[in-house]
Amino acid sequence: MNKAAGLSAFQRERIRKQHRKAAGPILDRALKLHQAGIAREAQALCLQVLENLPDHFDALHLLGLSKSDTGELVEAETILQRALQVNPKSAELLSNLGVVQSDMGQIEKARASYEKAIALRPNSPVALNNLGNALFKLNLPERAIQVFDRALSYKPDYIDAIYNRGNALLFARRLDEALATFERVIQMKPLYALAYNGRGLTFLELKRFDEAMADFDHALRLKPDFPQALANRARALGEIGDIDGALEHYGKARAIAPDLEAALLGHARLVTSFGRLSEAMDICRRAVRNDPRSVEALTALAQCVVHQGKIDEAIELYDRALAMQPDHEGTITRKIFALDFHPRAEFPEHQQVRREWWVQIGSKVPKIPAERLQNVRDPDRRLRVGYVSADFRDHSAAFVFGPVLRNHDKSVVEIFCYSCTSLRDAVTDDFQRVADKWVEAWRLTDNDLTEQIISDRIDILVDLSGFTGGHRLRVFARKPAPIQVTAWGHATGDGMPEIDYMFSDPVSTPAEVRHLFAEKIYDLPCLITIDAPPAAFQPALRPPCVANGYVTFGVFNRVDKISDDAVRVWSGILQAVPNSRLTIKHGALGDDAVRRLLVERFAAHGVMPDRILCLGSTNRLKHLEAYSGVDICLDPFPMNGGVSTWEALQAGVPVLAKLGNSNASRAAGAILCSVGLHDWVTDSEAQYAERAIKYASRPDYLGELRAGLSARVLASPSGNTGNYTRAVEAAYRAIWQEYCTKRAGDVVTS
Repeated sequence: MNKAAGLSAFQRERIRKQHRKAAGPILDRALKLHQAGIAREAQALCLQVLENLPDHFDALHLLGLSKSDTGELVEAETILQRALQVNPKSAELLSNLGVVQSDMGQIEKARASYEKAIALRPNSPVALNNLGNALFKLNLPERAIQVFDRALSYKPDYIDAIYNRGNALLFARRLDEALATFERVIQMKPLYALAYNGRGLTFLELKRFDEAMADFDHALRLKPDFPQALANRARALGEIGDIDGALEHYGKARAIAPDLEAALLGHARLVTSFGRLSEAMDICRRAVRNDPRSVEALTALAQCVVHQGKIDEAIELYDRALAMQPDHEGTITRKIFALDFHPRAEFPEHQQVRREWWVQIGSKVPKIPAERLQNVRDPDRRLRVGYVSADFRDHSAAFVFGPVLRNHDKSVVEIFCYSCTSLRDAVTDDFQRVADKWVEAWRLTDNDLTEQIISDRIDILVDLSGFTGGHRLRVFARKPAPIQVTAWGHATGDGMPEIDYMFSDPVSTPAEVRHLFAEKIYDLPCLITIDAPPAAFQPALRPPCVANGYVTFGVFNRVDKISDDAVRVWSGILQAVPNSRLTIKHGALGDDAVRRLLVERFAAHGVMPDRILCLGSTNRLKHLEAYSGVDICLDPFPMNGGVSTWEALQAGVPVLAKLGNSNASRAAGAILCSVGLHDWVTDSEAQYAERAIKYASRPDYLGELRAGLSARVLASPSGNTGNYTRAVEAAYRAIWQEYCTKRAGDVVTS
C-alpha cells in the first residue's frame, strides 16, 4: 500500500518541496563524482533523487550523460528523451542527446537533435560543432565546413571546431586549407597528437611522404597507443613500397583498437594483393558489421566479393555505398571495373557508368587553358608521347603495352613514362631504360603531375590504366596535353570528353556502338598485342590428348572472370566429352577456400571434383609450360581473357571464345580473328559448346593446328610486335597531323 495515498494535497506538495530542497546537494555531489569519472556512484545519487522526483530534469540529464560515459547508450538515450519531455526547450540537453545518438550510429537523428538545439540557441558553438561533425559523418564535408565556420565566428579559439574543420577540409580535398588549419591547431596546442595525425594525413594526400611520416611519428611519441596514427603510418609505408612495414603497423593498430576501420580495411587491401581472399573477406565483413553505413567498408567488401566472382552481390554493395555518397570516387571506379564482369551489362551500361564518373568527379576538375600548352604544331616532327600507368612492373597490363614502348622508333617518338606506383621490380628497370624521361609520378599530386606534363610539352598523353588501381584520370580531366588517348591497359573507354581517342579494333568495338563512347575510336590491327614468350620457353608440338587418351580443357584466367554462365556451359561440355578434364590456373587458387568454392560450383552441375585440377601462382616460364598439359582453352565470358588468350596461342593451344556485347566480352574474339582463327569465335552459348565438343573429337586437327600456331601468331599484324608498333606510330602521326591541320589558323608558339 502506498503510504502517501492518505495524505492531503497540501501535505504531498510540502513533501515534494522538501525532496527538491534535498535534491540540490545530492546532485551537486553527483556532478562532482561524474566529473571525477566515478560514474556508478554518480548514477546512484541521481537515481536516489529520481525515486522521489521522477521528473527531476537535472537528475535525468546528469544520469543520461553518465550512462553515456559508461557505454550504456540505449539506456542513456531513453533517459535523455525522458528529460526532453520534461524540458523540450533545453538546447544543452538536445545537443547532448545528439552526441549519444551519434555514438549509436544514428547520425540522421543526431543531426535533427543538433538542429533543434541550434534553433533554440543559434549562437551555441558546441551545438554547431556537433552538427558539423554529424554532417561530416553523413559525407557532406562542404556543409560541415560552413557550420564549423559558424561555430568559430562565435568562438574563434574553439580548438575542437578548428580541428574538426581541418578533417572536413581534408575529406573535401581542399588540401592546402586543411594543412593550414591543422598547423593552426598545432600552434595553439603543440602537444595535441590528433592534430599531428591530421596534418600527417594531409601531407600523405599531398605525396609529401617524409613529412607525413614525421608527423605520424610525432603523434605516436605524444601518444604511443594511438591506433589511428599507427594505421595511417601503415598506409604511408604501403604507398612507399614497404609492404612488410605496413602489415606490421596495421597489426599494431588492430591490437590496440580491433575495430578501427582504417586498420581493418588497410590490412584487408594488402592481404588481398597477396591472394589471401578469405582473410580479406572476413576482415571486410567485420568492418561492415561495425558500421553498416561506412562507404569505405562496403566498397572494400564489394571488392573482395568481386574477386570471388559474385558480381551481382558486389554491384548491390557498390550501389548501397553510392546511395549514401554518390560522388565517392573509389566506389564508382570499382563499380565500373566490376560491371565488365557482369553477364547482363553491355555497351550502354558500361559507358553510362563511365559518364557518371565524369559527372561526379572529372567534370569538377579545373581544366588547363589551351593557351598554356606550348607545343610546336609541326605535323612531321618527332612526337613527345607520355605514358601514364601504375603498371610499369611485372603485371599483366605491362605485357600488352610493354612491346610498344620497347619497339618504338626513337627517331619518330620520344618516350616519357609517368610511373604511378612505388612498387618496383626488374620489369620496372627495363621500362626505365627504354624511357627517354622517367618520372616517379606516384610522388606527385594531381596538380604537380599536371604541371610536369605541361613542362615536358607532351604532344600525346596516353592513359594505360583506365579505371584500374593507381589511375590518374583526374589529371587527364585537366587536359594537360593537346591530344589524349586511352589504350591497352584497360581500354574500354574512360567516359570523358577530354580524352580524344581510344585505341581498339572493329571486333572489340563494332561500328554500331561507337556513338556511345566519349572518345573517337581509332582501329589498330587488334586492341592489344603481347610480348614474345621467354627464350627458354619451347611450346609442346603435340596435344596431350594423344598420349593421355582424353581431352584436357584449360582456363588460365582470373577466378573472378569465371561467371556462373561459364561454369554451366563448361560443365555441359565436360559431361558431353567422355573422361575430359578441366585445368584452371590462377594465383587466387592458392587460397583453400577460393579453390573449394570454385570446385563446388562445378559439382552443383554434376561435375565431380576429380575432373577439376586447380593450379595456383607460378613464375612466368612455368606458367607458360603448364599449357603443355592443355588441348583446348575455354575463354571465360562475359569478361574474356586478353593476355591469357595470347599466351595460349603462343603456346600452340587454340582458344574457344564467345562474343558478347561489351569491350570486355569481345577481347578474345578480336585476338582470335586477328590471327585468322575465325572458326574459334562463336556468337552463342550453344555454338560455343557445340564447337568445343566437335574440336575435342578431332585430335589430328588439334595436332596440325598446334604445330603451326605459334608461328602463325608471329606472322600476324597483331602478334608481331614490331609491325604492331609501326601501326601505333602511324596512328600517332595521323592524329597529330589532324590536330595540326585543325589548329592551322592558330598562332604557333615555340
